[in-house]
Amino acid sequence: MKFMTWPVPALLAWGSSWLIFKGLLSVGLTETIALVVAAFWGGFLSRWGHTPMRKALIVLGFPLSMVASSATLSVPPMGWLLLLGLIVLVYPRKAWRDAPLFPTPKKALRELSQHITLPANARILDAGSGMGDGLLALRDAFPRAELHGVEMSWPLRVLSAMRCSFARIRQGDIWLVDWRSFVLVYLFQRPESMPRAVEKAEAELRRGAWLVSLEFEARELVPSAILTCRDGRPVWMYQIPFKRRG
Repeated sequence: MKFMTWPVPALLAWGSSWLIFKGLLSVGLTETIALVVAAFWGGFLSRWGHTPMRKALIVLGFPLSMVASSATLSVPPMGWLLLLGLIVLVYPRKAWRDAPLFPTPKKALRELSQHITLPANARILDAGSGMGDGLLALRDAFPRAELHGVEMSWPLRVLSAMRCSFARIRQGDIWLVDWRSFVLVYLFQRPESMPRAVEKAEAELRRGAWLVSLEFEARELVPSAILTCRDGRPVWMYQIPFKRRG
């Protein structure tokens, strides 16, 4: 069901857990019993999560919100609604199928130029540029390149433009942007996004261009090179024409 695209399952689980908790209190049950029942309900709904991380987020969301709204922090229900509104503003629904806010670690791509040689003023695209961390890392690797970013969230696009005045950043859908003019496209998305990225790269990138992905590999392809970041995460590099496994 398309309407159950992540993070809708988590939001529904957290919201229904709160409704159950408040409902049980209203009929006279103790706070402890209401909390346990609502927490078990969240655990039951964790089946909506398709990865261990998402299951954990569904399970822990309600208990953590209880802690945050305790007497110590005094977060009223309206505060949680405002937080939800901020999440939707920063991370619009159309972008939910792609990665949430995954910042590229500082200097993660510094050694990229040892594996990929690009001409001066080469056009590079950070597809899903977020707050600009990927663009900063790409400039560290290719200081003479012409850097571009595309980001679905307009608040993040504004923030990244402020941080990365050296790059041309626009708001838009990474899947609708034409990749043909770029010699390198950088991604830090999700495993589920990689097949679509491969398909788009094969259709639009010219021979010799590169698709670079931090952490998540294109399982159907043989990488042209692999770089290991200082924190142990891989950077996968694929050059057009792609070499397929098998």
